[in-house]
Amino acid sequence: MDDRSRLDRWDRRTDLPLGVASLVFLGSYAVHVLDPELPSAVHAILLSLTYATWAMFAVDYAVRWRLSHEGPGFVRRHWLDTVVLLLPLLRPVRVVRTYEAMLRRHGEPRMGLHARVAAYSALSIALLGFAGSLAVYQAERSAPDATIRTFGDSLWWTCETLTTVGYGDFVPVTAMGRIIAVGLMACGLALLGTVTGSFSSFLLQRFSLGAEERRPPEK
Repeated sequence: MDDRSRLDRWDRRTDLPLGVASLVFLGSYAVHVLDPELPSAVHAILLSLTYATWAMFAVDYAVRWRLSHEGPGFVRRHWLDTVVLLLPLLRPVRVVRTYEAMLRRHGEPRMGLHARVAAYSALSIALLGFAGSLAVYQAERSAPDATIRTFGDSLWWTCETLTTVGYGDFVPVTAMGRIIAVGLMACGLALLGTVTGSFSSFLLQRFSLGAEERRPPEK
């Protein structure tokens, strides 16, 4: 069995467990951030779950690197996996990859390509926005001059940032909050650009088909 087959088998076996791990990570982190009044033992369990899922992704990354036999080039060729490993904020987006893999196992998805791109991009934006809101809220709520004091404020700020509106009513003041803001800006531009490009391509195809249907047949 060649290395490519082994890597494909590993991906098929780990897609679902890592997708579940992404949801566990998001759920445990959300409860840890949103309910600080819980007993310390409960917070310890939540943090243990968070770090355990992180360890799962680290093991998956190491195994895929070894099976690829690409050496340091693996980091460059699989840069998205590297970013997801280093930035917990992006880990819930793994659910989208798991969903796509499950659809492929059960045959061709019923939705067209453009609809799937738009749907997966919307799901990615929702997961990224929720995780980003949690991270910013945790970083900002205790800062002396913070304007983001509640989770509702954080959600509103995240919507402004992802859509590149930026009213300026809420602004992160901590270094971690601003780092998260830069990441959300970049991801928001990329994901919204994907949706816009897919929709534009869909319209061009529809107009092209309409023009061909109205064209008189050649003699």
